[in-house]
Amino acid sequence: MALKYTATTVASSLRSLPTLFLSLATLLFTLSLILFFLFSNPNTQITPQTTVQQPYASINVYVADLPRSLNYGLLDRYWSSSATDSRISAESGSRIAPTHLPKNLRFPPYPENPLIKQYSAEYWITGDLMTPESFRDGSFARRVFDVDEADVVFVPFFATLSAELQLGTAKGAFRKKVGNDDYERQRQVVDLVRGTPAWKRSGGRDHVFVLTDPVAMWHVRAEIAPAILLVVDFGGWYRLDSKSSNGSSQDMIQHTQVSLLKDVIVPYTHLLPRLHLSEDQRRQMLLYFKGAKHRHRGGIVREKLWDLLVNEPGLIVEEGFPNATGREQSIRGMRTSDFCLHPAGDTPTSCRLFDAIQSLCIPVIVSDNIELPFEGVIDYSEFSVFVAVDDALRPNWLVGLLRSFSKEQKDKFRQNMSRIQRMFEYDNGHPGGIGPIPPDGAVNHIWKKVHQKLPMIKEAIVRENRKPAGVSIPLRCHCT
Repeated sequence: MALKYTATTVASSLRSLPTLFLSLATLLFTLSLILFFLFSNPNTQITPQTTVQQPYASINVYVADLPRSLNYGLLDRYWSSSATDSRISAESGSRIAPTHLPKNLRFPPYPENPLIKQYSAEYWITGDLMTPESFRDGSFARRVFDVDEADVVFVPFFATLSAELQLGTAKGAFRKKVGNDDYERQRQVVDLVRGTPAWKRSGGRDHVFVLTDPVAMWHVRAEIAPAILLVVDFGGWYRLDSKSSNGSSQDMIQHTQVSLLKDVIVPYTHLLPRLHLSEDQRRQMLLYFKGAKHRHRGGIVREKLWDLLVNEPGLIVEEGFPNATGREQSIRGMRTSDFCLHPAGDTPTSCRLFDAIQSLCIPVIVSDNIELPFEGVIDYSEFSVFVAVDDALRPNWLVGLLRSFSKEQKDKFRQNMSRIQRMFEYDNGHPGGIGPIPPDGAVNHIWKKVHQKLPMIKEAIVRENRKPAGVSIPLRCHCT
């Protein structure tokens, strides 16, 4: 009996050998695959979800050498002045001189005056580039100190602050060249930059200027037209101001100076704080608008809309600006309304759009010629309502459209809006704007848009450099 058991066991074991060998082969094959993936790519890390590190994309930026008087020195001048900005009321935060600002700050804060703060992109972009490289891991722009290594040359002129200092203290001199401090600064910047080998090599096509105020560098725009211009829209560039030009075509801003092919539309700096979706509460009003009724140029649409909407139930349409006295009122109005009206004013867009986004108030955009930041990355139709001017001016048409949206549709708009709020944030939370920036914020997205334009810019430089001496090719309009 014992012998029979042993024989049976041996026979059974012999029959199972092929299965054993198959199992061993499978195990060895699996181990070999694991070893291959472990050691064939040294950048691979084994984590709960294995990811392969990708090369970090960036744009190489050289900062042009300008004296401090043309950037942070302008902030010194602003904070040391005792003047007030005559364009807004004294109680609205227009006073220039603070009482508790430390003296001799290397990087002073940007003004809280809302007329100036809305254009502060120049401050945050420059602050990122001034941050020590060891703190710039999240920046898409890589600062280089050899111009031959640069993709672009950034010109650190606070053009908006320069213009606003002139407008706030001596507006009458702004359009003149004599007695205009802003013009003297513009002239100094252009003479310094255009005299460098870098400008002469590229014709300025790889230089970057921040011109967020529609009147920034007003007198020298033709001279910097080939450069990459960071602007909030094109509205201030196209139109002839009859008061300043008296019909003279030489004072007209030509379409050839701005183009979506070479320039970048950047966001205004929002003036109201961010509302997170989890904090949103029930909204009682249909539509909110706070602003000036009477505007120039395209603002005639705003006046007509105002008259149509001002007495409609469920709508708030009021004069004002989100400054020191009206800020809380604006916050409350935008956070308790489903929709926020965004009509064209002096230019097709304004900071009001970005205040609405931060307030999760669905923008109603009535501006046929508007250009928007980061299109191609953002689809504004997913959280905004676009209305043709002709339709908006039909009696009862706009209100009827807005009342037709269901709660589910409005909730979806706000969910989509909450996902892109961060893209319009400039403030990095560091004193003087010097410190790490949020990787998903406005500054990085601006540099990514500039990066997209590099192949075309390099092509334009090569084309320009191969022209025979004395040959002139006229500028052409590439506005769309």
